[in-house]
Amino acid sequence: MALSETGNGGEGGESDAIVQTCLLGGFSESGETRALISSLAEVHGDTVTTESATQRFLVIMNRYQEQPHLLDPHLEWMFNMILEFIRSEKSPPSLVHLSFKFLYIICKVRGYKIFMQLFPHEVADVQPVLDLLFRQDPKDTETWETRYMLLLWLSMTCLIPFDLSRLDGHLESDSGKARESTMDRILAIAKSYLVVSDSPRDAASVLVSKFITRPDVKQKRLKDFLDWNLTTISQTNDQSMREIMVLDGALQSLAKLFKHGKRDDLLQYAPTILQCLEQKHLSESSQAMLRKLGVKLIQRLGLTFLKPRLATWRYQRGSRSLAANLAMSQSATATAEVETQEQEEDYDIPEEVETVIEHLLVGLKDKETIVRWSAAKGIGRVTGRLPKELADEVVGSVLDCFSFQETDNAWHGGCLALAELGRRGLLLPSRLTDVVPLIIKSLTYEEKRGACSVGSNVRDAACYVCWSFARAYEPKELEPFVTQIANALLITAVFDRNVNCRRAASAAFQENVGRQGTFPHGIDIVTAADYYAVGNLNNCYLNISVYIASFPEYTKAMIDHLVAMKINHWDVVIRELATKALHNLTPQAPDYMATTVLPQLLPMAVAIDLHGRHGAILACAEITHALYKLGLQTNRTVLDIISSECVDALKNIHQRLQDRKQYRGFGGELMRPAMCGLIERLSLSKMPFKDDPVITGWQWLIDDTIKSLHLFSSGAKDGIMVSVVSALSALCEEYYQAQPGQADSEMQTVLVSQYTEGLKSPQILTRCGSALALGCLPRFMIHSKLKQILDGLQQMCIVSQKEGNFTEARRDAVRAIAQVCMKAGACASGSTDSALCSENVAEVYGALLNGMNDYTTDSRGDVGAWVREAAMTSLMDVTMLVASSAPEILLPDLVKCMMCCLAQQAAEKIDRYRAHAGNIFLHLLHSTEPAVPHIPHREELLNIFPVEATTSLNWNAPSQAFQYITQLLGLPQYQYHTLLGLTVSVGGITESTVHFSSQSLFDYLKGIQDDSAALSQFGDTLLSIFRDNLRNDRVSIPFLKMLNQMLANSCFEIFTTQENHQFCVDLLTLCKEIKKSKNISKLRACVAVFCGLIQFQGEVRKKVLSQLLMLLCHSFPVIRKTTASQMYEMLLTYDDVIDPEVLDDVMTLLSDTNWESDLATVRTHKNQLCDWLGVPKPQLVAKQSPAQVS
Repeated sequence: MALSETGNGGEGGESDAIVQTCLLGGFSESGETRALISSLAEVHGDTVTTESATQRFLVIMNRYQEQPHLLDPHLEWMFNMILEFIRSEKSPPSLVHLSFKFLYIICKVRGYKIFMQLFPHEVADVQPVLDLLFRQDPKDTETWETRYMLLLWLSMTCLIPFDLSRLDGHLESDSGKARESTMDRILAIAKSYLVVSDSPRDAASVLVSKFITRPDVKQKRLKDFLDWNLTTISQTNDQSMREIMVLDGALQSLAKLFKHGKRDDLLQYAPTILQCLEQKHLSESSQAMLRKLGVKLIQRLGLTFLKPRLATWRYQRGSRSLAANLAMSQSATATAEVETQEQEEDYDIPEEVETVIEHLLVGLKDKETIVRWSAAKGIGRVTGRLPKELADEVVGSVLDCFSFQETDNAWHGGCLALAELGRRGLLLPSRLTDVVPLIIKSLTYEEKRGACSVGSNVRDAACYVCWSFARAYEPKELEPFVTQIANALLITAVFDRNVNCRRAASAAFQENVGRQGTFPHGIDIVTAADYYAVGNLNNCYLNISVYIASFPEYTKAMIDHLVAMKINHWDVVIRELATKALHNLTPQAPDYMATTVLPQLLPMAVAIDLHGRHGAILACAEITHALYKLGLQTNRTVLDIISSECVDALKNIHQRLQDRKQYRGFGGELMRPAMCGLIERLSLSKMPFKDDPVITGWQWLIDDTIKSLHLFSSGAKDGIMVSVVSALSALCEEYYQAQPGQADSEMQTVLVSQYTEGLKSPQILTRCGSALALGCLPRFMIHSKLKQILDGLQQMCIVSQKEGNFTEARRDAVRAIAQVCMKAGACASGSTDSALCSENVAEVYGALLNGMNDYTTDSRGDVGAWVREAAMTSLMDVTMLVASSAPEILLPDLVKCMMCCLAQQAAEKIDRYRAHAGNIFLHLLHSTEPAVPHIPHREELLNIFPVEATTSLNWNAPSQAFQYITQLLGLPQYQYHTLLGLTVSVGGITESTVHFSSQSLFDYLKGIQDDSAALSQFGDTLLSIFRDNLRNDRVSIPFLKMLNQMLANSCFEIFTTQENHQFCVDLLTLCKEIKKSKNISKLRACVAVFCGLIQFQGEVRKKVLSQLLMLLCHSFPVIRKTTASQMYEMLLTYDDVIDPEVLDDVMTLLSDTNWESDLATVRTHKNQLCDWLGVPKPQLVAKQSPAQVS
């Protein structure tokens, strides 16, 4: 949560939040934990309280999963409190099981190796623990934690330094049969739990490792146990889940046994076990856990075959601790003597070691990381006991993993093994010349697979190798490789696609800077490219890379990597970022870019590889533009910097692509925007191509792309459109001016006619593209064509809005109208063909205001909102332009309509568009330079919305927005539109919007309850909205819901005192019109309003009752049922409506009748109600057809 709250608070804020969230200072919940453990005696009997206590304890403990050492000072008292419940004879089984569950939760967080040391392990504990274990049911899935912890406890009791036979006493029982010895009982328990399918199996393997290695047990039972184990392994397979678990238990127990047992005891059995494992072919198993245990056991066997000694030949950097270094200097002489003796002593290496190493090398290439990691550690451990020559052979075999015939798994395993060997000093400095180039390759390893790539784990592991080398070697050993390693790490830290790899590389670079001290500009770079900074990919490519490249040692390496590896990357985002990065890096090495990189890219731009071609074209464009900008600073043209061959090659790219038909199909989706990018950049770079045939080709590409937009995939369309529009704008600006500021009249006529014609295309995207193209034309292209452009855009908006289609095109046309007006400018006395003037301003505002009323809906929802949003923005831009240049043409009516429409939008239900409208409303209101003239009720508005509101008011929040906007209801000119906007909010379906909007509306109405004139005016406005939108379901249904709320809240109580008040009569008349609808939602809302209208006196009440009784015989059964239900509630609420004598009969009839039955039956009941209520019975109307309807 802390992370999300920091938002855009910058890198510092984010890091602080992470530190605050992740690092704990101590065990702060000790009081609550003590209370929870104490309460176990009370809660154990009830499932609900037990689960609640367990969950709370889990939550507390899981917080310390990353820092379990914080629990250490508190483990003893927690353990002792729980142990009291377990040892107490009064504790029922449910309390004992719950206590063990709590112990397991602590054990899981702290780790069994530390936690099991707390168990009491005296002689007196052996029998009680054994007895308790024997009483457990291994198949009970609810109490496995009990069995798990008891097995760990038994493992600790096995450490007692007495022969177990002393505990047996007389083995004869009272019945004369021999009792089982303690040793046999423990062994039986261990064997029985090694084959179960739940977690106690893991604890049983721990028990075996502690128990079988006892001096008394290994003499009597080791051989038998190993026989049983090998028999189990050889007789099971990994075809069924049951046998997989048995195999898992057997392998685990052997691995732990060989880890903790003495070499002298186990060496004689090692060859047999190795042979059994070879026959089993575990490396071919489909189960990753079995393969991992196989590797783990084989490395333990390898260590058993070899004498436990440290290789004298290993590379030693010296201790990393100053105190340890001082202590070592005193004992240096003694150590030297021992080492000399060891060097002299030579011994034969058993043949089996070769088999072990072979298996471990196969494990390095396994498809699962856990197996590769175990094999890598095994390689490190075994190599540490080998002579120098054999160890070097192992290193050579590991290096064979780094072949391009090998899979990414082999590369990953190889990296892990090299890191282990380096960390242990087993990779001698002489080998670094072979190893470092492979690590450099691994840091950029990536292999494409289908639509994605593999290799991020290889790069991550390569960073780990660099990290381990920093700690393992003296600076002088790594000095020859510093440049290579530093460049490779920084390239990975900045340009890798995977965030984990970037962070790993950053950490490895930081380690090297700290440990080696030889990395150029290390401290500065570490500060800029830290863990948090490299988290953002855009920041890496566009900012950090520029900073690092400012150090000459890294510049060319970074540029070369982008050109070689990133501009042809499979991910389009990386390609585009790489080209932008090359643009930013150009100032660091302009000559290198112009003379080496650009000539290198140009052949790629017309090569066969699609991704490489796409990236190269974009890169050529970016580099050329960057070189042009550099030339401006030194008064050189782009031709002075780039060779003429490169300029010709850039010019010919389009023709080469067109000749090969590479603008078609899937490749066209990439080539067209890339070429548009090239056109834009070359135009901005003022390439001397004026009147060159290539300009015609470029214009053809732009026009053809606009016409073909509908053929591209939906994800690519928007990007293509943006690039086309940018290219057209730059192309016109540079190549279509006959003289500065004057258009080439022929091209102007052709383009404007072509794009205005495109606005009539049957393809929506061609309309969108044509509209945006008109909007992006430079001012000189619009001059003398303004009327034609505006007429085309306005006509398209009007026609498509009536037909309810081409919504996106309408949105873009509305944007284009504003863009065209902004470029043409405003002039009161100007002509309609060159500027916004008094003659065409009303038309422009009419088109934009028309867009504000676009409520088109389709299967995607309220798509008209896109047009409304664009219209609001456009209105603001045009208004600010006119107010600053020609305020006299801004008529009061136009400003009034605009402000009223904005007020309506600011009161509506969709948060995003309400906020947009509200912010524009306040911007126009508070604008001073220029000030917008003729805003109605300006002074009152400034009181409602002071200047501070522009920053403090959150329009997105209904709780804030509606309390302000409802105050506009008191301003006559805004009342209609504000109430219209509020209608859809109050009558909407979003709970928060409905709640706050209705609350604010009713607060306003309470304020005018005693003001008859204000309430009457509000009523008239309400009726006007109802009358104008009778057939508009978007407004009428929410309106009826809002009206129902108003009537229920007695908002019109002042009208109920007068008989037949005009407001009530008009409202009833309009509701009768609604009754004719076939819309169920509308009819239901209408019934509720009729029931609310019953509160008015006089003839209105009788007419309302008559309408309700007619609805009781409506042709829709659901409406009949709803009407009866609503009438029942109405009579309960308004008890003065009918005669008390018949009230009970009416209520009974309404509630007991099945109003969904046939009309003939229902009509009888309705007629009875008419008689009781004194309402004339509706007469059946005869129609021309034989059928009659009620």
